[in-house]
Amino acid sequence: MTDRDLTAEFSERIKQASASRPLRLLGGDSKRFLGRQVDGEPLSVADHRGILNYDPAELVLTARAGTPLAEVERHLANHGQRLPFEPPHFGSGATLGGAVAAGLAGPARAWAGPVKDYLLGVRIISGHGRVLRFGGEVMKNVAGYDVARLMAGALGTLGLLTEVSIRVQPAALAQCTIVIETAQDKALSWLAELASTALPISASCWSASRLYLRLEGAEKTLSDSRERICGEEVPDAEDFWISVKEQRHEFFSSRRPLWRVIVPASAPVLPLTSDPLIEWNGMQRWYAGGDRSVIHSTAAAHDGFATLFRGATADEEVFAPLPIPLMNAHRALKQAFDPRGIFNPGRMYRGL
Repeated sequence: MTDRDLTAEFSERIKQASASRPLRLLGGDSKRFLGRQVDGEPLSVADHRGILNYDPAELVLTARAGTPLAEVERHLANHGQRLPFEPPHFGSGATLGGAVAAGLAGPARAWAGPVKDYLLGVRIISGHGRVLRFGGEVMKNVAGYDVARLMAGALGTLGLLTEVSIRVQPAALAQCTIVIETAQDKALSWLAELASTALPISASCWSASRLYLRLEGAEKTLSDSRERICGEEVPDAEDFWISVKEQRHEFFSSRRPLWRVIVPASAPVLPLTSDPLIEWNGMQRWYAGGDRSVIHSTAAAHDGFATLFRGATADEEVFAPLPIPLMNAHRALKQAFDPRGIFNPGRMYRGL
């Protein structure tokens, strides 16, 4: 059933669903671990695939949500372009819609920006079974929110994504990666200093006393930058960055629960029991294991938040507790898009 428009079939399935028989929305199911477990009948968009429009000159691609992420990336690479936010796949079945719904970005996030910044438009099916195209079929605003961007990171709780329009960018002319031996505190200080320079850094990663910096640009720019950074150039660096993005790096081999802590880049070394893997110029820090309350309180004390990214039990909350006004906003959005509560109930928070 590939390259068919299955919208009408999806709409009918949604109309037939109920709160007692909810739906578990998925694409390739490569990110099933993300968020809380959902009890519902699977509704997959994996067969709803195909690139519908791509204009390299305008840097815009539109595709059905079930289009394999690898296919999108290959198509863009053939035209010297890429998805700027480097979405992780976490499996061969990853889809474009799943990348948007998960809202996850790879090593370039601190410099390129998040998924939502590149999301130009979406087509969804609401909890009423209505097909809505934002920027096309009206309902373009709910309580003042940019609706298309709301779908990035919503984990399928607001609607079934069927089509995505996304802005892309040219691929780098050249890349190189430099590694420096340094302690965590010195690495964070140096990253803060480098952020105020004109060096063409597009990714950073610190782990086990080694700081990796990826540089992008013209060959002359890279040559000048290498002279300013006293480190060793890494051969086959692309494999290293893929290992970080897809969590195949040695750090992620631990069987302990994996915590994702987001803090300002200026935050110091956090007083947690294990050494982290640090990305995004210091903003994203991964920890293997640790006490839930300590991790949440430490993140909050540094103006950040923590997510139990992998290893949660069925009853555990995964995301950081929300202030009541923000939780009420989530509930209002859920009511507007999915009043019967049939889309991925409880995926983000219990009762939502």
